[in-house]
Amino acid sequence: MTDSPTSLIRTFVAVKVPDTVINQIAGLQKEIKRERFSARWTRPETIHLTLKFLGDIARKDVDPVCQKVAAAAAGHAPVTLCASGAGCFPSVRKARVLWTGIAGETDRLARLHQAVDRQLHELGFAPDPRRFTGHLTLARFKNRFGSRVDAEALINMMTQYAHWRSDEFTADAVYVMQSDLTPSGPIYRELSRISLDG
Repeated sequence: MTDSPTSLIRTFVAVKVPDTVINQIAGLQKEIKRERFSARWTRPETIHLTLKFLGDIARKDVDPVCQKVAAAAAGHAPVTLCASGAGCFPSVRKARVLWTGIAGETDRLARLHQAVDRQLHELGFAPDPRRFTGHLTLARFKNRFGSRVDAEALINMMTQYAHWRSDEFTADAVYVMQSDLTPSGPIYRELSRISLDG
């Protein structure tokens, strides 16, 4: 049975992180796990740098999305980045997401994000309302039944890893990805790869 053109697929635009850096991030996760935060940890092999989350789109819209992302990437050269430190969203006292940040050529990364945002806005996708902050999700806190993460423990951990850095890596492509949600976590499928060769 084939999917209809109107069937919905969960989609996002991202930069991939090489395995060598993923292994270093997995090591960081292992260290932070010793703090025993109540969290659901991201499987290392699924960690990526999201440029824009599109949500559920019709299958027939995949090609137009890929074309717009290609237009956005045109003229952009590869970007040198690294994973850096640890932080949380939206705040220490209401933490929901634990992440490692992105350092390096972040101004160029932000311009790439803006270009993707502008092009996809032409297809009707709302622009991101907040300033782009590149990050890689390490875990999502299990704030159940009104419980919260220990803010002091979180601050101590973030201070401890403030100067942590991965090796540098070169982001030389942008990807349009499909996300299939499963009980054991998301499975990602590559829909398009667009080289950064400007």
